[in-house]
Parts: sequence; structure tokens; C-alpha cells
Amino acid sequence: MPERADLVDAGTYRGVAHRELVDDLRTMLLARAVDERQMTLHKQGRVHFQIAGAGHEALLVALARSLRAGVDWFFPYYRDVALVLALGVEPRQVILQSVGSALDKSSGGRQMPAHWGDKDLHIVSQTSPTGSQCLPAVGCAEAGRYIAPRRLAGTSASPGEVTYVSLGDGATSEGEFWESLNTACRLLLPLVYLVADNGYAISVPAVDQSPAPVAQLVSGFPGIEVATFDGCDYFAARAIGARLVARARSGAGPVLLHALVSRPDSHSSSDVQAKYRSAAQIADDAARDPVRRLEGELVAAGVVSEAVVAQMKADVHASVAAAAASALEAPLPDPGSAVDHVLSLPEIPDPPGDPGQVGETIHFGETIRRTLHEVMAADERVRVFGEDVADAHESILEEVAGMGGVFGTTEGLQRAFGVDRCFNTPLAEANIVGRAVGQALRGLRPSAEIQFFDYIWPAMQQIRSEAATARWRSQGVFTVPLVIRAAIGGYLSGAGPWHSQSGESIFTHIPGLVVLFPSRARDAAGLLRAAFRCEDPVLFLEHKHLFRQRYAMDAFPSADYVLPIGKAATVRPGTDLTIVTWGAMVHRSLLAAETLAEEGISSEVIDLRSLAPFDKEAVAESVRRTSRLLVAHEDTVTSGFGAEVAAFAADECFADLDAPVRRVAAPDTWVPYEPALERAMLPQAADVAEAARRLAKY
Repeated sequence: MPERADLVDAGTYRGVAHRELVDDLRTMLLARAVDERQMTLHKQGRVHFQIAGAGHEALLVALARSLRAGVDWFFPYYRDVALVLALGVEPRQVILQSVGSALDKSSGGRQMPAHWGDKDLHIVSQTSPTGSQCLPAVGCAEAGRYIAPRRLAGTSASPGEVTYVSLGDGATSEGEFWESLNTACRLLLPLVYLVADNGYAISVPAVDQSPAPVAQLVSGFPGIEVATFDGCDYFAARAIGARLVARARSGAGPVLLHALVSRPDSHSSSDVQAKYRSAAQIADDAARDPVRRLEGELVAAGVVSEAVVAQMKADVHASVAAAAASALEAPLPDPGSAVDHVLSLPEIPDPPGDPGQVGETIHFGETIRRTLHEVMAADERVRVFGEDVADAHESILEEVAGMGGVFGTTEGLQRAFGVDRCFNTPLAEANIVGRAVGQALRGLRPSAEIQFFDYIWPAMQQIRSEAATARWRSQGVFTVPLVIRAAIGGYLSGAGPWHSQSGESIFTHIPGLVVLFPSRARDAAGLLRAAFRCEDPVLFLEHKHLFRQRYAMDAFPSADYVLPIGKAATVRPGTDLTIVTWGAMVHRSLLAAETLAEEGISSEVIDLRSLAPFDKEAVAESVRRTSRLLVAHEDTVTSGFGAEVAAFAADECFADLDAPVRRVAAPDTWVPYEPALERAMLPQAADVAEAARRLAKY
């Protein structure tokens, strides 16, 4: 292709330099050519999926002029091919992802096409759940504001940076979008929302999605500026985008661009839009083609000649063809690599002996509070937030005692470290965890508190899809060092079905998530310290019943008492059978073991402490000596984590077993309110003793 200076003069058209216009037209042609090449490769069976960005090119290329790769942060969605090309992603990289090559920079063949990720350009590794990216984007913007005035290891922030997040109009139906707006507007974050509205969410028309266009629905949020415009009009997109992005950069608050774009192609290669759109509707979208529109206007205005455009198209198609040929020759991933980059645990040696009882003993809950204070004092990257975790609003902080969490585990942290380090959030669990994900992606060490495990479920999308997959989906490029603390469990006499549930096994089923569950104060300190050393998300479960129990008390261990993750503790040695347990069932199992000892049955009790991963070797070694295994847990029996321990023993310890593996757990129902009903439902020490007795006699 001839040099740019040979193509156009140095003039301007509609306030834009000719050279920029021609460059942007070329990027739009490039995006369209990449789409078309991938469609062809899909028809040839050489790529496995394809999703196009056609109809969005003018919007994205124009907006890119106001954004800064490697300075701003980007949470794009799957139609944003023109944007990532404008930011500096090469066409070959786009096609490498389509063929699933090992050289795909975004994911190395792990993700579908159009799931962008480039750490150098600040394009955050993308997931598929629509709308879920909005909350991490908010956390990212929060992190930038927090990092900017500080010198924090492994973090950086740029003056005037903004965070860009895009989504389709259909995704604005997701609750996470609205939760993100709540915080972005309350904190006046430098967030740029782009809603690319092509009228459809796959086959569902916009009129079936919401009662009004998103711009109208959002306009009532204080602090946000909203603009609706023709996204097929390059000049409108460029002017409005520049104005709104500049507003966000100024610190005035978030902006939302509602761009009306076209979708000339089906949703994806798995879709046939003629099934739900009329021929006239499809033709109308084709007539709104933004590439032809800008091309025609520039030729008509004399900015560029038809001959030059023809040469540009030829050059673009040749370059994309070469990129595709190179991508098709690139190596595919080694099948064995599919299990790489799931989790990277810190190397923590065994602590130097038993810390013993040095100093006064303190409760489990106070141990959590002191440990949080300790890690916050040592690392300014640690921020603690959630519902009711702060002491009080700053305006009355000196007048009141302070809240510090419903269990007091964060009491005094706001007073000690300020509201930037310990603060309240909206009553919205996805908001809490999603914002923490975004902060962790920027190198902070957030500690997000879920007040009751029973209410963790709205955050499941953020935990499972955004946090736990980050390392794996990006081949280790992006990580989420996040500690999620949650109060769990029953034995509370009157807490009922909404404040007493367990359910830890659901989370042990998530690859990339560490699950810790201590049973006594010193282990809580040792494991919580370890959790903050992790580069991957940790779910730290704190049993509510243990917060004030005398039997769970210990002296606060010295700072070098850090427990290795995945290492169990033998809390009572024995020879006749092994009881594997965790959480509040450890004490009940020890009580059962005392009863059994009086009957001449020697029971070894193992406290797993860590469920994902769990100490398989400790279980196997004990079973080799005792030949019998009983697993005791508080959660319901069906698909409880005890089933996983039992399955492991059946697979790996069968030759050592002299009896079937047995389980003691709650029946498959809910924890009731009335105390006698609760006692009947939750496993007690007597239940453990009776099951062990039968097992010993087998």
C-alpha cells in the first residue's frame, strides 16, 4: 500500500484530519474483512465458531480515537473486533483465536473467538456471561482511583484514566448492569459504558426486553451523562464519544453511550436470523452499513478517491488472507495443557511447631478481626468491604461505638485504616464480589465479606465465571488475588433456614477456587494469612457457631504461623477407625471419639481445614493404619463434600479398607427455626459416635 501521505492531503473534513479519516476507514475495512474471512473459514470447517462485529465498525473505530490503549482499561464484549483492532490487536491474533491456536494471545485456544484479552493493551480477559463484566469494570475504576496517589507493589494507575465497558442492549436486562450503575454513579467513577443497540438479543427484539430504551431507563441515575445517537454515523460517534469520554476523564462521573447500530449478519455461526427477522428488516440493516456510509461520504467529499479506496480494500483483503494463512499454520495447543493454569498455590512451609498457649486465649471471631488488622497493617493493597463491615458513617464516627460487622469481625478496621480501606457496600452480593474481582485484576488484595453464606448465591456468577476462571482463561496472564469471607453454618438455635445453611461442596466443584474452612481460632489465623498470599480467589468460610465457643479459643499465634493450603491436621490420633471432618463438626467428632474411647474404640480424627484442595495423603495415610473411614459433615448428605472424600477413598484406598466408607451428615432438608427441630436435623456428637460404633463392628 502506498504511504499515507501519498493517498490524501493534509486537510480536514467536518473537523477531522483527512489522514485520520482514511486511517479509520482502513481499520473499518480491516474489521469487516476479518469477519468475512472467519465466516469463510467456518464454512470450510477450519474454525469452529464465528461471531461478527459487522454494523459496529464506525462506532468502535470512532470511539477508539478518544481512548488510550495501555492507559485506559477495557472490558469489551464479543462485537468489539473493530475496537480491539483500533487499539492495536493484529488481525492474525484475532484469527489465531478463531482457529484455537496455542499462539492465541488471548487464551491459547481455551476461549471461543471474540473473547479478547491483552494485558499490555489493558484489555481484560473477557468472559461470556452477558453483563457480568460491568461489576469488575466498576472495581477496576475504583482501583485506579485508589492506586493513583499511592505507591503499591505490583500496581499502576495513569492520570485521567477511564475504564471502558461495552455490552449489547439485551445485556442491560441483567441485574449486574444495574448494580454497577448504582456504584458508578454513587462514587462518580470514570467509567465509560457503551451500549451497542442493534435491536436484538439473538432473536429477542428490544421491545420484548424492556419498557423503554436503555438511555431513558438510565437517565434517572444522578451523576451520569447519557447520549443516544446513530452508531452507524462515524462523525456522530466520534464527536459524542470525544465529549463524553472527556467528561469521564475529568472526574465528573460515569457516562453512557447508547449507540443505535445495525446487525446485518446472524447473531453467530450457530444462528439463522431469517427464522425470526423478515427480509425487509434484514435489508434495512444492510442499507445502514456504516462502512459503505463512511466510504461513500469520504469519496463524495473528495477526501479520498475511489481508486485509493479500491487499493485499500485490495491491500486489506491481502493482509487478512496472509494473516489467516499464517494462523492456520500455527501450532494447536498440547491436549495435556488443558489442565495448566487452573490454580497456583503459594509455597508455604509447615509453621514452626505448635504455637501453644502463649498469652491470653481469644475467641475465633476476635482472631479473625486481629488477623485482618494484621494483614491490613502490613499491606496497603488489602481493602475490606461488604455489608455492615464499617464502624459508622464518618460524620458520626466519633459519637458512636461502631458496628464492625454483624459478628464484630471487622470492628475498628475503619477507625484504624480509614474509609478507603474498610467500607460498606450496597446490599448486593454480586456487587460486592464483582467489584472485588475488578480491584484484584489491578493488583489490589480485596477482602470481600458476604455477611451470611445463605445469601452468597447472587454472587455466584462473579465467583465462578469472573474470578475462578481468570487464570485459566488467560493462560496465567490475569489473576484474581481475592479473599471472600463468608459466615456459614448452623447450631445457632433460632437462626432458621435463611441464616444457618451450609453448602460448601457447591464451591469445591469450581476449578480455580480455593475453599478453606477452619475449626479453631489459631487455624483461622494461619489459614487467613495464607489466603492473602494466594494469587487466586479464596472462599474463606467462618462458622458462625464457632465465633464465641470456648472450645475453639486459642492464643493469637505469632505472625510466622501461616498454614499451608491443602494440609489437614490430625487432631486426635487413633488406631481403629478414621473420622474425617471439618468446621463445627470437628468438635462434635472429638466428643464422639471420647465416648468411643470409653468403649475401647480408638478413633483418629482428621480436621481437613482446607476443602479445595484437600489433603488426600493425610486421609490415605490414616486409612492405611485404621482400615475404616467415617466422614462427618454438617451439610446435607446428598452431594455433600463427604461424598468426594468417600469417592477418593473408594478409588485410592480400597485395598486398605476393611469396611464400607460411611457418612454422617444432615438429611436432605433445610435447617429449621425451632431449636428442637434444628437439633434433630443437624448431626450431633451422638450421631457420629453411633455411626463409628457400627463401622467399628463391621
